[in-house]
Amino acid sequence: MIDTIITDFELPATGGMLFRLADLRGKTLVLYFYPKDSTPGCTSEAQQFRDLYPDFIKAGCVVVGVSRDSIRSHENFKAKQDLPFSLLSDADEKLCTQFSVIRMKSMYGKQVRGIERSTFVIDGRGVLRREWRGVKTQGHAQEVLDYVISL
Repeated sequence: MIDTIITDFELPATGGMLFRLADLRGKTLVLYFYPKDSTPGCTSEAQQFRDLYPDFIKAGCVVVGVSRDSIRSHENFKAKQDLPFSLLSDADEKLCTQFSVIRMKSMYGKQVRGIERSTFVIDGRGVLRREWRGVKTQGHAQEVLDYVISL
Protein backbone atom coordinates (compact mmCIF):
# COMPACT_ATOMS: atom_id res chain seq x y z
CA MET A 1 0.00 0.00 0.00
CA ILE A 2 2.95 2.36 0.55
CA ASP A 3 3.29 5.07 -2.14
CA THR A 4 -0.28 4.55 -3.34
CA ILE A 5 -2.76 7.39 -3.66
CA ILE A 6 -5.48 7.14 -1.03
CA THR A 7 -9.01 7.42 -2.38
CA ASP A 8 -10.82 10.44 -0.99
CA PHE A 9 -13.14 9.68 1.91
CA GLU A 10 -15.46 11.51 4.26
CA LEU A 11 -16.67 10.58 7.72
CA PRO A 12 -18.55 12.30 10.52
CA ALA A 13 -16.18 13.96 12.97
CA THR A 14 -16.38 15.43 16.44
CA GLY A 15 -17.56 19.02 16.64
CA GLY A 16 -20.43 18.36 14.23
CA MET A 17 -18.03 18.37 11.29
CA LEU A 18 -17.69 16.22 8.20
CA PHE A 19 -14.05 15.22 7.66
CA ARG A 20 -12.87 14.96 4.03
CA LEU A 21 -9.39 13.87 3.01
CA ALA A 22 -9.58 16.21 -0.01
CA ASP A 23 -9.81 19.20 2.36
CA LEU A 24 -6.27 18.45 3.60
CA ARG A 25 -4.40 18.79 0.31
CA GLY A 26 -1.02 20.30 1.07
CA LYS A 27 -0.94 19.01 4.64
CA THR A 28 0.39 15.75 6.04
CA LEU A 29 -2.21 13.59 7.78
CA VAL A 30 -1.59 11.16 10.62
CA LEU A 31 -4.58 8.84 10.60
CA TYR A 32 -4.60 6.52 13.57
CA PHE A 33 -7.11 3.71 14.04
CA TYR A 34 -7.87 2.49 17.54
CA PRO A 35 -10.26 -0.16 18.92
CA LYS A 36 -12.48 1.66 21.43
CA ASP A 37 -12.95 4.97 23.23
CA SER A 38 -12.03 5.15 26.93
CA THR A 39 -10.19 1.82 27.13
CA PRO A 40 -6.73 1.83 28.76
CA GLY A 41 -4.58 1.38 25.63
CA CYS A 42 -6.67 3.74 23.51
CA THR A 43 -6.64 6.37 26.23
CA SER A 44 -2.85 6.13 26.57
CA GLU A 45 -2.39 6.42 22.82
CA ALA A 46 -4.74 9.43 22.57
CA GLN A 47 -2.94 11.15 25.47
CA GLN A 48 0.43 10.69 23.75
CA PHE A 49 -0.86 12.22 20.50
CA ARG A 50 -2.45 15.01 22.58
CA ASP A 51 0.75 15.78 24.42
CA LEU A 52 2.78 15.92 21.19
CA TYR A 53 0.08 17.72 19.20
CA PRO A 54 1.83 21.13 19.19
CA ASP A 55 4.88 19.44 17.62
CA PHE A 56 2.71 17.77 14.97
CA ILE A 57 1.20 21.19 14.15
CA LYS A 58 4.71 22.73 13.86
CA ALA A 59 5.55 19.95 11.40
CA GLY A 60 2.53 20.94 9.26
CA CYS A 61 0.63 17.83 10.21
CA VAL A 62 -3.00 17.07 11.07
CA VAL A 63 -3.73 14.23 13.53
CA VAL A 64 -7.04 12.36 13.41
CA GLY A 65 -8.22 9.31 15.36
CA VAL A 66 -10.68 6.75 13.94
CA SER A 67 -12.75 4.03 15.56
CA ARG A 68 -16.16 2.43 15.09
CA ASP A 69 -17.55 4.27 18.14
CA SER A 70 -20.39 6.77 17.76
CA ILE A 71 -19.84 10.52 17.57
CA ARG A 72 -21.47 10.82 20.99
CA SER A 73 -18.92 8.39 22.45
CA HIS A 74 -16.12 10.27 20.66
CA GLU A 75 -17.32 13.63 22.02
CA ASN A 76 -17.25 12.26 25.59
CA PHE A 77 -13.80 10.70 25.10
CA LYS A 78 -12.43 13.86 23.48
CA ALA A 79 -13.75 16.08 26.29
CA LYS A 80 -12.57 13.79 29.09
CA GLN A 81 -9.04 13.52 27.63
CA ASP A 82 -8.91 17.15 26.41
CA LEU A 83 -8.00 16.03 22.88
CA PRO A 84 -7.18 18.91 20.50
CA PHE A 85 -7.76 16.84 17.35
CA SER A 86 -10.82 15.33 15.65
CA LEU A 87 -12.10 11.81 16.14
CA LEU A 88 -13.91 10.17 13.23
CA SER A 89 -16.76 7.69 13.53
CA ASP A 90 -16.50 4.77 11.11
CA ALA A 91 -19.57 2.87 12.31
CA ASP A 92 -20.09 1.18 8.94
CA GLU A 93 -16.37 0.25 8.70
CA LYS A 94 -15.87 1.78 5.22
CA LEU A 95 -12.56 3.42 6.14
CA CYS A 96 -11.52 0.45 8.28
CA THR A 97 -12.06 -1.74 5.22
CA GLN A 98 -10.21 0.68 2.92
CA PHE A 99 -7.16 0.47 5.22
CA SER A 100 -7.62 -3.24 6.07
CA VAL A 101 -7.53 -2.74 9.83
CA ILE A 102 -10.37 -5.09 10.85
CA ARG A 103 -8.96 -8.32 12.31
CA MET A 104 -10.01 -11.27 14.39
CA LYS A 105 -8.51 -10.78 17.83
CA SER A 106 -8.49 -12.83 20.99
CA MET A 107 -10.19 -11.19 23.96
CA TYR A 108 -10.63 -13.08 27.23
CA GLY A 109 -10.17 -16.34 25.33
CA LYS A 110 -12.82 -15.53 22.72
CA GLN A 111 -12.31 -14.59 19.08
CA VAL A 112 -13.75 -11.13 18.39
CA ARG A 113 -13.72 -8.95 15.30
CA GLY A 114 -12.17 -5.55 15.89
CA ILE A 115 -9.80 -2.82 14.83
CA GLU A 116 -6.10 -3.63 14.84
CA ARG A 117 -4.35 -0.57 16.26
CA SER A 118 -2.74 0.98 13.17
CA THR A 119 -1.37 4.36 12.03
CA PHE A 120 -0.95 5.77 8.54
CA VAL A 121 0.87 8.88 7.32
CA ILE A 122 -0.61 10.42 4.16
CA ASP A 123 1.26 13.28 2.51
CA GLY A 124 -0.23 16.51 1.17
CA ARG A 125 -0.79 14.95 -2.26
CA GLY A 126 -2.85 12.10 -0.77
CA VAL A 127 -0.07 9.51 -1.06
CA LEU A 128 0.40 6.91 1.68
CA ARG A 129 3.97 7.35 2.93
CA ARG A 130 4.19 5.05 5.97
CA GLU A 131 2.09 2.61 7.96
CA TRP A 132 2.37 0.93 11.33
CA ARG A 133 0.20 -2.11 12.12
CA GLY A 134 -0.27 -3.99 15.37
CA VAL A 135 0.92 -0.88 17.21
CA LYS A 136 2.04 -0.99 20.82
CA THR A 137 1.04 2.34 22.35
CA GLN A 138 4.11 3.16 24.44
CA GLY A 139 6.26 5.64 22.51
CA HIS A 140 4.27 5.23 19.29
CA ALA A 141 3.17 8.87 18.92
CA GLN A 142 6.80 10.00 19.29
CA GLU A 143 7.89 7.51 16.62
CA VAL A 144 5.21 8.86 14.26
CA LEU A 145 6.25 12.46 15.02
CA ASP A 146 9.90 11.64 14.33
CA TYR A 147 8.90 10.17 10.97
CA VAL A 148 6.72 13.18 10.04
CA ILE A 149 9.55 15.60 10.89
CA SER A 150 11.89 13.59 8.64
CA LEU A 151 9.64 14.06 5.56
